Amino acid sequence: MKTRISCILLTIGIGSLCFQSCKSTENKTSDERQPYVISDSLLKSIRIDSVKQGQLINSITLTGQVDFNQDNVVNIFPLVSGNVQGINVMLGDYVKEGQVLGIIKSSEMAQYSNDLISAQTNLQLAEKMLEKTVDMYHSGLASKTDSLSAAITVEQAKAQLSRAQRVLKINGGNTQGEFAIKAPISGFIVQKLVTNDQTIRADNGGALFTISDMKNVWVWANVYESNVNNIHLGDNIDVSTLSYPGRIFKGKVDKIMEMLDPASKAMKVRVSIDNEDYALKPQMFASVTVTNTQNKEAIYVPSSGIIFDHSQYYVLVYRGKGKAEITPVQKLNSLGTKTYLTAGVTVGEQIIASDALQIYSELNN
Repeated sequence: MKTRISCILLTIGIGSLCFQSCKSTENKTSDERQPYVISDSLLKSIRIDSVKQGQLINSITLTGQVDFNQDNVVNIFPLVSGNVQGINVMLGDYVKEGQVLGIIKSSEMAQYSNDLISAQTNLQLAEKMLEKTVDMYHSGLASKTDSLSAAITVEQAKAQLSRAQRVLKINGGNTQGEFAIKAPISGFIVQKLVTNDQTIRADNGGALFTISDMKNVWVWANVYESNVNNIHLGDNIDVSTLSYPGRIFKGKVDKIMEMLDPASKAMKVRVSIDNEDYALKPQMFASVTVTNTQNKEAIYVPSSGIIFDHSQYYVLVYRGKGKAEITPVQKLNSLGTKTYLTAGVTVGEQIIASDALQIYSELNN
């Protein structure tokens, strides 16, 4: 009887151990982390691209400022002294070539008019004297020397008249003692330093107006020492401003100042940009992106497939059947939709180029 009871207890114990062992195995299996697989529906919506190799294009972003094209800026200086009247333009106004901006009532202009009248009178008198001397010469009352002297006097009077006419023409040609201030080019009044009833002098060295046509402007960019070697004449430039988000102005590097500014410790680079619609205004701040093609190749991937986390760049390499692998990469630089790499992937590998961050999070979880 005791032996039978012992056998029963032993059987119960073994069964209990087997049950606990099976339960433990089941729990262990359920606790194991299952690898993430991209669902078929998500696979249909994401974009998968391949790692490619191509010519390396370098890109640098600089700060800059819009300025006048100094080759298309005209300063208007007074040619005569006098009192200013009739100023009818304001700062920022658009003026046309030849447009009268104001009048200077000038005693100098009156003197130029008097000089012209005197020259005309002297010529008339000299011509009459020549005619009289020639008649006297033929009558034997004057010598040939007298006749030649009278002819020389006429030529001198003609020269004086020509000079008086040129001087008056240079100063506007007005015979009423007024000098007209005219716009020498079409453009905008960008500086105005004169007002009505102001007395001016021709020898004070100050401009009355400054006009710029603004159809072409300069952008000066600051290049710091670390990037000096990456800037070249003719490099393509993309300029953007806060005033026109999303709009890119195209230009090229046309001047490099081969010295550093002592204050900013930066080298100035000039970019010439067409500005037909006058969108760019002087003194605007600008973001200047310089791109140039180097004589070497590098691998690149779509920028949309790059993930930055914990001070490291990653891409998701697609292995097929919904499986992706987080792969660290070394970034060289980015340009638009391309990101150039130095290590981490090889040409031909497939990477996930859209919704990469979402899949990256699922893989980490």
